[in-house]
Amino acid sequence: MESANSIGSGAPPTSVSVPVAPNASSGTLGSHLARRLVEIGASDVFSVPGDFNLTLLDHLISEPQLNLIGCCNELNAGYAADGYARAKGVGACVVTFTVGGLSVLNAIAGAYSENLPVICIVGGPNSNDYGTNRILHHTIGLPDFTQELRCFQTVTCYQAIVNDLDDAHEQIDTAISTALKESKPVYISISCNLPGISHPTFARDPVPFFLAPKVSNQWGLEAAVEATANFLNNAVKPVIVGGPRLRVAKAQRAFVELADASGYPIAVMPSGKGLVPEHHPQFIGTYWGAVSSSFCGEIVESADAYVFVGPIFNDYSSVGYSLLVKKEKAVMVNVNRVTIGNGPSFGWVFMADFLTALAKRLKKNPTALENHHRIYVPPGLPLNYAKDEPLRVNVLFKHIQQMLSGNTAVIAETGDSWFNCQKLRLPENCGYEFQMQYGSIGWSVGATLGYAQATKDNKRIIACIGDGSFQVTAQDISTMIRCGQRNIIFLINNGGYTIEVEIHDGPYNVIKNWNYTGLVDAIHNGEGKCWTAKVRTEQELIEAIATANNEHEESLCFIEVLVHKDDTSKELLEWGSRVASANGRPPNPQ
Repeated sequence: MESANSIGSGAPPTSVSVPVAPNASSGTLGSHLARRLVEIGASDVFSVPGDFNLTLLDHLISEPQLNLIGCCNELNAGYAADGYARAKGVGACVVTFTVGGLSVLNAIAGAYSENLPVICIVGGPNSNDYGTNRILHHTIGLPDFTQELRCFQTVTCYQAIVNDLDDAHEQIDTAISTALKESKPVYISISCNLPGISHPTFARDPVPFFLAPKVSNQWGLEAAVEATANFLNNAVKPVIVGGPRLRVAKAQRAFVELADASGYPIAVMPSGKGLVPEHHPQFIGTYWGAVSSSFCGEIVESADAYVFVGPIFNDYSSVGYSLLVKKEKAVMVNVNRVTIGNGPSFGWVFMADFLTALAKRLKKNPTALENHHRIYVPPGLPLNYAKDEPLRVNVLFKHIQQMLSGNTAVIAETGDSWFNCQKLRLPENCGYEFQMQYGSIGWSVGATLGYAQATKDNKRIIACIGDGSFQVTAQDISTMIRCGQRNIIFLINNGGYTIEVEIHDGPYNVIKNWNYTGLVDAIHNGEGKCWTAKVRTEQELIEAIATANNEHEESLCFIEVLVHKDDTSKELLEWGSRVASANGRPPNPQ
């Protein structure tokens, strides 16, 4: 991820002037946008056609380096752009006005919560219709075209309404560069009659972006490092915990530098899994309060100083606000601010700069790591199964663990897969993604499509999806097949919304069972490469995995795993009761 958003990170141009040759193409708005998307790395664009964006899609298709991928619905197109951005550093989707825009809105909100630069492009009304009292289709029947814009204002960092060619170049470039600088989604609406029109501002190849790097306040950086080094060097058993904002800060390498220099044990918050190297000799597991990895929570919470790098503390990551950490013992390293205990706090100090500088000032202190080594007991294996005994979830994940390598990536859907996948030990270069902050069920289908498309040359995706979540977004299995993807999808069929059951049970958590393999076979319809299997025992699972890894290695493999409705991880049982308690707090006295 650290090299993904490298636009403009190279050396500045020299004083030698280089002539810019006119582009042989038409120099239209549409061609300019297409070339910009290719330039920033969004060479696959996820779309749903509609009459307001059809001309724009023509121009995107005509760009030879851009691949337009049609999705089954706008929500999945947005989720795919989210997944793509996780792998490539930026993603893009194209939908139509209002009916498409409001459908993709939920996915864009999720990307915003996860700090992902997604370029959401909407085909808008004809430029002549702005400022009139005309009522257009695809709207709510009022002569006001701003409804969609107002919805996007809260979930994007910049909005551009392109209905005039004179400022279209500036609007588009400002929107795209803002997405990259802020690492948030942006919204671009382009009037349907403009993409094919030439304009002098589009007559040449776009000059490449130069995004000036953000530089820390040197005085603030030095003061933050001095204060933090004094704080940590006086501690007896400090630890480091990595969080999800390591991604947006592009600070993974600096995090490892700090770990190597300090000798402290390193843990990861659940939402940061995949951003901290689990093959590192100082890695001790996931810190998640009461549902932490065995022996990890004890080491973190007994430390006399902890460095949280890029954390997000919400009700889910704090297990219903029950973490046993104390503010006065903590150094909080955020994207551009460092706070030590109850103070002081230093602003405009960027995470990567701070970690690298701090690494040079710390005394090596492996005390907490040695304590972990003394108390650590390796995790046990699931009990041996009897022949034809129904498959258990812990047995499933024992076999998924064995499938992982640097050539795989795990996508974990919202639900019990959060907890089971969290326990997987990731080999070096094994990818891992899930959506903990927003937690939108169904996210993983589209995200798998996008992530797999971005990594198609070097990774095979292993997606763990619950039956309830799959029912929300199942259609784009067909797009995976069309794209020739070779993902392995484990559909965990336990008859309902298990994560909701453990928070608050009710008949609404039971869903209609589908013949999931039959559905995927129908979607496959003999076109493309797809193989399905339904497994009920460990032996059937072993055989299915062997088939997926051998004769169907180049196919999309869909394995439906039937398990008992009450077969959950122990962590979900504990977490669910604590979150339920937090949700059920009575109103404060008036």
